[in-house]
Amino acid sequence: MAKLSKTEAAIEAILFALGTSVEIRQLCAALDMKENEVIQNLESLKVKYNNDNRGIQIIDLGDCVQMCTKTEYYEQLIRVCKTPKKQVLTDALLETLSIIAYKQPITKAEIERIRGVSSDHVVSRLVEFGLVYEAGKLDAPGRPSQFATTEEFLRRFGVESKESLPRLNSDLEAEIVHEVEEETGWKFGFESEVNGVGEDN
Repeated sequence: MAKLSKTEAAIEAILFALGTSVEIRQLCAALDMKENEVIQNLESLKVKYNNDNRGIQIIDLGDCVQMCTKTEYYEQLIRVCKTPKKQVLTDALLETLSIIAYKQPITKAEIERIRGVSSDHVVSRLVEFGLVYEAGKLDAPGRPSQFATTEEFLRRFGVESKESLPRLNSDLEAEIVHEVEEETGWKFGFESEVNGVGEDN
């Protein structure tokens, strides 16, 4: 691998030691550097990893970065690791996950009105799988929980951020938004998203 600068080596050490996603601002604080300087060194480090026959890569996860293994070496990796419990994403789970991904944060009631069926079990399974988490409470009667996707969701589906999700058909999205608001009589703040990232979680 090409020689690293001291800053690149420091970033490499931090990402390797923590083993999880690290916010850019945390790297700035640790290195006592401005954000643009840290990003410049990160991009240089990524290029050096990608240009060499390396088993490690650095990926972007929104405002965070993480060091992880390259997917092409997964088969070799699992030979020395305990076989992980397979998480089967059924059609119902995928449907619910897509609704949450595109409409986050969203309550179970909103999910159920879009799907037309009870979603308690599927939402609980998605939380168990680490793909969804409780992101807060809706400022409405009963203060229902709102759900959003996790960093694990971004990793699993190879998406940098929710803004990077593929656009949905705007007519379909507008129709779903209208149905939800008509059913509840509430405004959920979806209008700005109709012309934004679409819907489907």
